[in-house]
Amino acid sequence: MLVLSRHRDESIMIGDDVVITIVDIRGDKVRLGIDAPQHIPVHRQEVYDAIQRENQKAAQLRPADTRGVGGATVDRTDG
Repeated sequence: MLVLSRHRDESIMIGDDVVITIVDIRGDKVRLGIDAPQHIPVHRQEVYDAIQRENQKAAQLRPADTRGVGGATVDRTDG
């Protein structure tokens, strides 16, 4: 793990496209501003972990587990 020291309003570059800026420091909390292209997902660790857990659960579903999902349909034909 790379550990860097930064002051308020200083930044860190990740590659050519991601900029992390120290926005504020209050006590033991640091506020970060992250500027990244839209195609690069940015999540807090706890949100990322929850997404991974849900994806893992969804990947383990059996066809019987999804019975009734998508059962309602709408007739969109004119006439």
